[in-house]
Amino acid sequence: RIPRGIRQGQQIRLAGQGGAGYGGGEAGDLYLEVEFGPNSQYRVEGADIYLDLPLAPWEAALGATVKVPTPSGAIDLKVPPNSQAGKKLRLKGRGIPARQAGDLYVVLQIALPPADNEENRRIYEQMKQEFTFNPRAGLEV
Repeated sequence: RIPRGIRQGQQIRLAGQGGAGYGGGEAGDLYLEVEFGPNSQYRVEGADIYLDLPLAPWEAALGATVKVPTPSGAIDLKVPPNSQAGKKLRLKGRGIPARQAGDLYVVLQIALPPADNEENRRIYEQMKQEFTFNPRAGLEV
């Protein structure tokens, strides 16, 4: 039985289920070290779970309510307006369950639509002309 809230690196002791002792002695204890397998959506750090959430640029800029997968099922998450890539939204107590439950951190990522046709390229050109945005302004170049 795996105890609720166990963390990576912890050990489970199975008394008397190890190898036999020398000279016909009793079996020793078996220790299992817990290791989490990789997951395509989540990564675990301690009791906290992290999820990278892709957003369309307009969802990040204008704010949106989006469906987010969590280990206990999908939820609606409100993304605040003017959100930047890398911003972390904390869902308290939705991480690894334990006496002190971990948190789920949703890390915002901006996914750009491809400029793979004439209409999309036209829209990007229009944005280039109308926005006075310089993503490298703070680099002093």
